[in-house]
Amino acid sequence: MLSFCLPKSSKWKQNLMKHLITILAITSMTNATIAQNSKATTVKTTFHRETSVSIEIKADPAIVWTLLTKASDYPRWNTTIISIEGNIALGEKIRLKSILDTNRTFKLKVKEFESEKKLVWGDGQGNRVYTITKNDNSTVTFSMTEKIGGLMFPMYAKMIPPFDQSFEQFANDLKKESETIMNAK
Repeated sequence: MLSFCLPKSSKWKQNLMKHLITILAITSMTNATIAQNSKATTVKTTFHRETSVSIEIKADPAIVWTLLTKASDYPRWNTTIISIEGNIALGEKIRLKSILDTNRTFKLKVKEFESEKKLVWGDGQGNRVYTITKNDNSTVTFSMTEKIGGLMFPMYAKMIPPFDQSFEQFANDLKKESETIMNAK
């Protein structure tokens, strides 16, 4: 280290080291935001929280996309969703009820809709991004990331339940249903 240009105070050096370690820890957590193999990860900061999961599915992208965009069918195959009302299409508004908070209905807007590739919905608090990536081995990688937050986030962050388990269940439910449909072809 460039100790020749730093003050001799050991307290100052200790504080500097603490700050450097904090920066390194935040940087390494931020780089690990996409979880693989259906194990969700969550990265928390003061003003936001981001949860991600990713899973390989042995099915055509069209099958996965159809499941993700047919609102009324979600409760049949997805154990984390109580209901979705509305049309999942660009610019449309949907109403979602989740097992995480059965008393709340989330009013969301579909913000991006790229057929068989990307779907984004959200509200003023955050966005959920679904991506489907076609692989060379007749599989797709499905990824789901939700980032919530804002300036007021620290005041209500403790009231929001963790998403990890429900994200893992969502991904596994989608995999199971997609592969069941694919195998029936």
